[in-house]
Order: sequence, then C-alpha cells, then structure tokens
Amino acid sequence: MIQIAIVDDHAIVRTGLRQFLGEQVDLRVVGEAANGREALELVRQTPVDVLLMDLSMPGQGGVEALQAIKARFPDLPVLILSGFPASRYAPTLMAQGASGYLNKECDPQEIVDAIRVVALGRRYLSAEVAELMAERALGGGTRLPHEALSERETLVFLRLAQGETVGAIAEALHLSVKTVSTYRSRVLTKLGLEGNSDLTYYAVRNGLID
Repeated sequence: MIQIAIVDDHAIVRTGLRQFLGEQVDLRVVGEAANGREALELVRQTPVDVLLMDLSMPGQGGVEALQAIKARFPDLPVLILSGFPASRYAPTLMAQGASGYLNKECDPQEIVDAIRVVALGRRYLSAEVAELMAERALGGGTRLPHEALSERETLVFLRLAQGETVGAIAEALHLSVKTVSTYRSRVLTKLGLEGNSDLTYYAVRNGLID
C-alpha cells in the first residue's frame, strides 16, 4: 500500500484527488495540507511514501516547500502537480529534487502511474518533461538570464517580482533584511535590471508570474 499526502490550497482539489486515488487498490491517502509549512509538519508526524504537491499556494508555496522538505527528508519522493506549464518550472524543480512534474490538465490515470513510479524510488518523466530536460542537458535552446540564478536568488526574485517588500521576504524566508537585500542586488546585476518594477516586467514577459 502506497501512502500519499496531498498538498494543495484548494479543498475541492484535495477532495477530488482523495476520492480518485482512494479508488486504487494499492494507494491510500493518509493526510492533506494546504501549504508548504503544513506539508512539512504533516510529513514529520505521518509516515508518507509519496508527497503530491501543488506549486502555487499562499504562504509557503511549492518551490520553497520542496527545498525545505528535501533538506529534511531527502529520500521522500515529491511529485509536483501544477497548473503551470512544464516549460516554466519542471527542469528547475527536477534539478532541485522533485521526482516528477505533472500538469493538472493531464489524464488522471497518469497521476496514478506517476505515483507508482516515484514510490519505487525512480523519477517519472512525461514526454514533455523528458524533452525539456534533454534540451537543457544538451545545451539546446537559448538560456535566459534568470536560469543562471541560484535557488535562493530565484526565490527572492519571484517574491520581489510579485510586489513583496524586502522585509516581508526576510520574514518569510527566515533571513535578515541585509541578506535579502544582498540577494536582491545580485539578482538585479545578473539580470541587468535596475529596480523592482523591472523585475516584475521581466517575470511577466518570461511567463514566470501571472
């Protein structure tokens, strides 16, 4: 029996997934969470074989949650189920430890197949994600400036681009204001930009935020 935890900020999505997965004889949903912090607490308290997690959530979202969870539970398979296109986040998240990346518009049976694959300690690569990762490995395509950012720089960049203040980011990421300001300066330099409004424009233009 594969024990699964579902992490999504929409209760109706969690309910639908719980019902569908519960119809599979080898799958059992053992917990739910609405954001990254709840997910981390859940896996601390409950034995979980696979974490099925959304990306866009209030508070601590999936990108930060993946980092925190893999730091504490490196062997726990985390399967990302997102409404964002794979081209936007999949290669980066797979490089950061995600075991698979699925779009919410995929066939429900693919979610089941992916859970069974990652529960065995393997990675699940859809055809689209496999192609994206192959292109990255071969150096194909044009590499955008933001792809050179570190993981922490990326987190700070995306929060700034969405209008968060340095102080709010420092509190959310448990960093000092000075440290966040340093990351901000690095991001602006690496992207060749001058201010937060430029970061927002860059992120929207490149499909990193809506």
